Amino acid sequence: MTVLFKRVSSLVLAVLLAATLAAPAAARGFKFIRDTEIENTIRVFSTPVFQAAGLDPSAIEVYIVNDSTLNAFVAGGQKLFLNTGLLMQGANAGQIIGVIAHEAGHIAGGDLARIHDVMRKSSAQQILAMVLGAAAGVATGRGDVGAAVVAGGARAGQENFFQYSRSQEAAADAAAMRFLDATGTPATGLLEFLGTLSEQELLSTRFQDPYLRTHPITRERVQALENHIRQSARPTSPLPAEYKRLHERMQAKLQAFLEPPTRTMRRFPESDTSLPARYARAIAYYKVPDLEKALPLIDGLIAENPSDPYFHEMKGQMLFENRRAAEAIPSYEAAVELLPGSPLLRLDLARIQLEMNDPVLLDAAIENLRIAQRAEPDSSWIWRNLAIAYGRKGDKGLSTLALAEEAYFRGSLREAREYAKRAEKLLEGDSPAMVQAQDILHATADLNRDGKPDREEE
Repeated sequence: MTVLFKRVSSLVLAVLLAATLAAPAAARGFKFIRDTEIENTIRVFSTPVFQAAGLDPSAIEVYIVNDSTLNAFVAGGQKLFLNTGLLMQGANAGQIIGVIAHEAGHIAGGDLARIHDVMRKSSAQQILAMVLGAAAGVATGRGDVGAAVVAGGARAGQENFFQYSRSQEAAADAAAMRFLDATGTPATGLLEFLGTLSEQELLSTRFQDPYLRTHPITRERVQALENHIRQSARPTSPLPAEYKRLHERMQAKLQAFLEPPTRTMRRFPESDTSLPARYARAIAYYKVPDLEKALPLIDGLIAENPSDPYFHEMKGQMLFENRRAAEAIPSYEAAVELLPGSPLLRLDLARIQLEMNDPVLLDAAIENLRIAQRAEPDSSWIWRNLAIAYGRKGDKGLSTLALAEEAYFRGSLREAREYAKRAEKLLEGDSPAMVQAQDILHATADLNRDGKPDREEE
């Protein structure tokens, strides 16, 4: 599991630093979690729902936010954000799918159009900063703090800009029921989730989960779901057994990574020999770190499931992060062979190959990074590693171009422009790389002295 956090603009960062002085701990230091297994699990759960909604699943960007509260929201067009609290506390896969179906209803319905134009071109990190700013405005009693993050001070007041109206919530529920019916999925998961949240309604808003505050629960919503489940003529069937397995593994992995090892060991005692429990204990021991106990557990899981890429990945991570890079390479190679399309696995393998500082491994590292880059072209971290790899090969032109791309996707436009100018002098006339450098120069042509666009689009 890789936890990544990219910098937001200096203006947003300055506002956030001021806001977090009085903001609750839960509103500080949020990060995105990147994990191939968990992301693929969410894709398995969500793809049928997105298809039923008439949405292209590949166009929906799913982000996992490292926050313990129950929350999910959509923003910036087709970006879906799911908190780890939702994934860890959802009692079953049906509840997670129900929430995703509801959020898909908001996407399909075009809700929150008033902020989509503000956010459509924003990165996921900037959107999360906007959400934090809105939360900070409520927490500090200063609406201007949240508003400044949302739209540069253009909006005032303490209103949370993700608040949905009753009609929007009812419409999203109705859409969710249609999507679930179309996939043959019971709507009981969504009803169960609303029931869990409704228990918080009498609590002070300070102690309520954000999902309850932004998606108000009414008796009418619950009754509509109950009536639908009771009267639906569309046949449904229990969720596939595979969904239960995926859900249990996802929860065990998140709990083991995000909770203290002592809590993991209490939750999954040695007497529990199930696969999720052994997986969680292996991660807990690795975090201590105690590889003498962690490695036998993960080796046992690999022996039982040799075609599971995530166990190979986990062993590679254990070894690499304990300074055993050479031993980690075969594990990551096995994971990549089993799941060749994963950009995260390719990136991790390339990082280890670069860490070895062996010229023989450079071409393999570049190939892995290029495959990862094609899947995630706006990843500044991939571009950074490509710059290192090309630099070690002595290719100054491609290395400098990669630094330009890295700076561009990091949001440092003036730095990107300077690197692109250097790359243009180093690259050949009509090569694709030259065109790439000129594209960056064109995209950054209207910079003012502050390194920001002279004219921002309305």
